[in-house]
Amino acid sequence: MAEKAKIAVIEDDREINGILTQLLRSNGYETVSAFDGGRASILLREEQPELVLMDLMLPYKDGGTLIKELRERSDVPVIVISAKSMMETKLEMLRMGADDYIIKPFDLDEVLVRVEVMLRRSGAAKNKSVISCGKLKLFTDENRAEADGKPLNLTAKEFALLKLFIEQPKRVRSKAELYELVWEQTYYCEDNTVNVHMSNLRSKLKKATGSDCIETVWGIGYRMKAENA
Repeated sequence: MAEKAKIAVIEDDREINGILTQLLRSNGYETVSAFDGGRASILLREEQPELVLMDLMLPYKDGGTLIKELRERSDVPVIVISAKSMMETKLEMLRMGADDYIIKPFDLDEVLVRVEVMLRRSGAAKNKSVISCGKLKLFTDENRAEADGKPLNLTAKEFALLKLFIEQPKRVRSKAELYELVWEQTYYCEDNTVNVHMSNLRSKLKKATGSDCIETVWGIGYRMKAENA
């Protein structure tokens, strides 16, 4: 699956925090939460999220102070979600460094759309260049692979093969399809080209992860094993 951005939810109302967290997770995002300004200050430094949803009225340290602190070291997008509806407050937060402002009570669809727009603008949506499946992660812009967080040494063809499987992990890929997509030539007859490269790839993956990541579907082709998909 494609890996999406990490979003911090800073909200002291546990019900609202839970609603926002569930909304984001159900749409594929990773979330981290804080319920007061003191913990939020630590969380924002340690977790380095790609986007922040921020309430203003927080215990120990208010949202405005957190935004000011954040802007001294980061340009991560901040969307304020607050019951404060006065235009003066909204303009003040935007001047301090907030990127958007949503007034409570909010519409969930609107929150989700604003999150998507903000991530697209900031270029922080990681699903464009990083794809993952189980313990495997491919950095497609860099032609680099990792297994369980450790570098995975693959040839160009092995990388291309693995990318096909991770992009659609439940799909069975025939030898002919793999050959034509990776080698960009017409597959006329059976030979060992695909077999050899698949054998090498599977061997490297098993050595790196301790398990078989790709399985043979007899008479059809190959696919990611169910536990990895």
